This record gives sequence, structure tokens and C-alpha cells, in this order.
Amino acid sequence: MVDPPEKTDPPDGDVGDPDDLAERASEIDDVTDSVRRPAAPGDDFDAIVGEIDYSDVDVPALLAEREEYKGLAQRVQADFDNYRRRAAAQSLAEADRASGRLAEALLPVLDAAEAAYVRHPEEVGPLLNQMLVELKKHGLETLDLEDKPFDPEFAEAVAHEPGDGGEPIVAEVLRSGYTWKGKVLRAAMVKTRD
Repeated sequence: MVDPPEKTDPPDGDVGDPDDLAERASEIDDVTDSVRRPAAPGDDFDAIVGEIDYSDVDVPALLAEREEYKGLAQRVQADFDNYRRRAAAQSLAEADRASGRLAEALLPVLDAAEAAYVRHPEEVGPLLNQMLVELKKHGLETLDLEDKPFDPEFAEAVAHEPGDGGEPIVAEVLRSGYTWKGKVLRAAMVKTRD
């Protein structure tokens, strides 16, 4: 909308030429008459809408365009939802990997505690149990393999003793193996028997 020109007083108290004032007023009326004003509270909205010429409107094209934009918005929303799920899963996986690296760094401490437990079970037992309980809360599990069938996914055979023949089983665990949240953190070192 064009703002009407500011009124300025002519110098020396001169009101100005009446013809100039009339011409300016006419120009202002030309501009303001072409501007559509919003409906006043008393105006009938249906009457104003009824004045609009819809003969040039291609309704099927508009509906198709609306469906195209609606489909685009739905795809963008689905892509964003997928991204959010992927980012959350990726963040959780990264946290699991980081905590797994910490648990892996603690394995030599657990090995030392187990070795000390063999010599001094009364003194070291409570400490070892406390460590294992706390680590278990976060996802560490000790592999229980003794007298079970040998599985190379969970154990490394470093010694073998002859037996009755047949399928090899774990005769003795030489170094404990651990899983972290269901994945093998370290395979056990074992002695097998036929």
C-alpha cells in the first residue's frame, strides 16, 4: 500500500495553490481506490468471496499440486523420523562401544584379582566379587565354559589332553573370558579334552 505524501506547510504561511491541492488529492484517491480493503466487521464475507472469478482456476491441477506437496511433506517427515531413530541408535551404539573399551581396559585388573584370589581367597574374594557385580550391572558377563562343548567363538584352546574320544569339551579354563552386552569382549583361554 502506498502511503499518502506528508503534508508540509508552504513557506511564509502560504497555503499553496488550490489547483495543486486538488490534483494531489485526486492522485491520492487514484492510489487508494485501487487498493482492496479488508472486510469491515459488518461486511458479508460470502458476498466478497462471491465476487472472485474462479473461471480461470484449474481445480484438478490445484488438487494434484496439493497432493504433491502433501506427499513431499510426508516424505520429509518420514525421513526426519528415520534420521532421529538412526541418530539415537548410533548414539547408543557409540556409548556401548565406549563403555566396552573401558571394560576391556579393566580386564588385566580382573585377571590380576583372579590370580590373587587363587592365593588369598579370603582377602581378595570380596573385592573380586564387588568388581564383578558392578561390571555385571553395566553388561559384563563371565563366560562359564568348564565341562561344556568347546566353541571357538567363545574360547581359544591353548592345550589339549586326550580323553575318551568324541567331541572336544572344555576341561579347564586357564584365563576367564567375558562378554559385553552379549558380544564377546575376550575369548577364554582353555584346555580341551576329547
